[in-house]
Amino acid sequence: MASTNQKIRGFIHEASVACAGIDGGSAQAPESGPTPIVAIQTAMIMAIASEHGIEIANAAAADLLLTFSATVAGRQAPVSRQALVGWLPGIDINDNDSMAAALTEAIGWTANSYFDQAEAQTKA
Repeated sequence: MASTNQKIRGFIHEASVACAGIDGGSAQAPESGPTPIVAIQTAMIMAIASEHGIEIANAAAADLLLTFSATVAGRQAPVSRQALVGWLPGIDINDNDSMAAALTEAIGWTANSYFDQAEAQTKA
């Protein structure tokens, strides 16, 4: 049976791979990726919270996503580059998907730290 850390690592890595796939697959269509990426990241936050014994609503997870992430600021640079050259086949696609994966990883580990602290406070 997997430990809590193994499960959380799995949630984060699976979400990161999914976000990279969405962002890489939609790189030719500017602004097409953020909606499903936000949904995946929100679900990831809910799964991490649940693993820490904390149940949160979808709206609360979405609010936490805004707090945890630099999604808007972080997505501006790739979207701007994409608007300039992203329509050219093979240009800038790898950069976009690696950015989505990196942001999702950072959000996931930030969420894990947050819920780890919250769990510790409820046990104290």
